[in-house]
Amino acid sequence: MDLNFETQEPTTNEEEKKSVKREGSHRRTTACTTFSKQYLYRRGFSEARLLEAMRLEPLLPGQCWHFITAGDVDSLSFLKVVLLHQPKLHYILFSTWCMAAEDILQFGEWLDQGVIEKLDCYVGEIFPNQYRVEWRMLNEMVERTKCGRVAVFRNHSKIYAGWGDKFHFAIECSANINTNPRTEQGSITIDKGLCMFYKEYFDGIKSFV
Repeated sequence: MDLNFETQEPTTNEEEKKSVKREGSHRRTTACTTFSKQYLYRRGFSEARLLEAMRLEPLLPGQCWHFITAGDVDSLSFLKVVLLHQPKLHYILFSTWCMAAEDILQFGEWLDQGVIEKLDCYVGEIFPNQYRVEWRMLNEMVERTKCGRVAVFRNHSKIYAGWGDKFHFAIECSANINTNPRTEQGSITIDKGLCMFYKEYFDGIKSFV
């Protein structure tokens, strides 16, 4: 199923330069300990848009849902859709180039609540040095919960793959695990073969650190 939410107005080169400059100058300098109102409001809107598009239809084996968004749906919202249909995951991996501090906080909350039992985290080579606070938060979360591992490699893939009692799944998305007001594409596939394809690949990754 292809879903086109809305189109964006093209930005000028000058606007793009300003956007890059803003992003580059806003690295977090302190750890995140609670969700901001801005994060909660945006996430709530993101999930509402996604659920509106899917019309709360069940996720069934063999199905593959395809999406294209206009900056109004965040990467983690696709995983939250899966959790609506399967509230407990025995295992999940995520792969991202970089990620936001509040999204790390969300994974920590799910681990503490037992929503996720085991979690492996795969990030890009820039993450330890350019996202130092988030890197520390991610490692502290994994060490505290003993949930799995963190691996760093030349990685630019954006994937979730896992399973619970009901089904195996894989989520493929062009967006990193953060808030990104740009057009992105994504898909949710309910399929054990695809899930295990990703699991076996990432199990073989040797971390830089």
